[in-house]
Amino acid sequence: MYKRVMLAFLLLLGVVVPAPAQELQRAGRPEDVGLSSERLRRLSATIQRDIDQKEIPGVVVAIGRRGKVAYLEAIGFRDREASAPMPIDAIHRIASMTKPLTSVAVMMLVEEGRINLTDPVARHLPELKDVRVGVEKTDDARASQLVLELPLRPMTVHDLLRHTSGLTYGVFGKSLVKDQYRAANVMDRQQTNAEFVTKLARLPLHYHPGTTWEYSVSTDVLGRIVEVVSGLPLDRFLAERLTTPLGMRDTGFWIEQAGGHARLAEPQIDPPTGKRPAMPDVTRRPTWLSGGGGMVSTAPDYARFAQFLLDGGVLNGASLLSRKTVEYMAADHLTSAMRVNGFPIAAIDTRAENGGGFGLGFAVRVSLGRSAVSGSVGDFGWVGIWGTQFWVDPKEQLYVVMMLQTGSDSTRVRYWTLLRNLVYQAITD
Repeated sequence: MYKRVMLAFLLLLGVVVPAPAQELQRAGRPEDVGLSSERLRRLSATIQRDIDQKEIPGVVVAIGRRGKVAYLEAIGFRDREASAPMPIDAIHRIASMTKPLTSVAVMMLVEEGRINLTDPVARHLPELKDVRVGVEKTDDARASQLVLELPLRPMTVHDLLRHTSGLTYGVFGKSLVKDQYRAANVMDRQQTNAEFVTKLARLPLHYHPGTTWEYSVSTDVLGRIVEVVSGLPLDRFLAERLTTPLGMRDTGFWIEQAGGHARLAEPQIDPPTGKRPAMPDVTRRPTWLSGGGGMVSTAPDYARFAQFLLDGGVLNGASLLSRKTVEYMAADHLTSAMRVNGFPIAAIDTRAENGGGFGLGFAVRVSLGRSAVSGSVGDFGWVGIWGTQFWVDPKEQLYVVMMLQTGSDSTRVRYWTLLRNLVYQAITD
């Protein structure tokens, strides 16, 4: 209901909104955009084999090239245990694929002159003004203790966008700072964004800002900055300024649409436990509007977002970012002096020695041969912990979106790599 009302409101204001009929244009055949139908069948066959072997329940994949959708297939089950087939418009929890949306929202405010990337975060969130850095040191008894130091420089908005803020996640690895994150329940879904930032203000940073890339709650802090600067809750800002103008009708922090619950994709039961992996309840509005991981979407919706990025911030008349801003976001913003605590996962490796880097909300490819996955220099994208993935390849005029729900670490990592290899082998010109 909210999105329908907002659509009418935007039309009254004269905001350009894609009409329902303005769907992404389909190619007549994959060959029309330089892809092989025969080679794309390898992708379908591989997915079907894994579904038949009960490795995964089902997948939706969208591939666009040269401005047209060349492949859009739903394979397998939306809910295996209910024998419910996977529809093209199945709604998936996209987890960290929320981050690019929040990052775009921040850059919209940058373009309006309401935020500068050089702004100290404390300019917008004063509660973070006196945050300290927790440095582990060993005493005479060789026991580790946490010593608090003043930051060498303030944390900036730029740091938040590129994950060099000094913040961390409490769930990856172990340290005395991460122990404090876990004890404080930093990822509590029952908190508001304001309460989340207040909680962070009582915790030390893991690193001095600007010295280290580490995946973190930085984008959640950006979500709060969007709220403070715009005066709107994060869900309203994203709906009014981004997802509605782009025609992303099923994208939000919970499923609002009538009948949408019946399109929610579910992971399959894990044989060793006999239970489904625990996933967030997205059937009602959450208390915590997590800008780093709280949204749901569909493959067609996220394909619109990917095409918007590929087209330089424009889609069907909705011009939301300048081409130069998108280019800037997709550039590598890490320096050789920074330590990079990257994931040892080829598809999302941000270490330069492995061909990767990081921009403003996305991982980016900086060299070709050092990576263990196919792609192009300059391609960029990200993944979600429940198995979703997207990337944009400007050189090939290509985007790819995959929607998958799985609780298996090995399965999602395999698919993040597998999909890239199966897409690029299908390119013929």
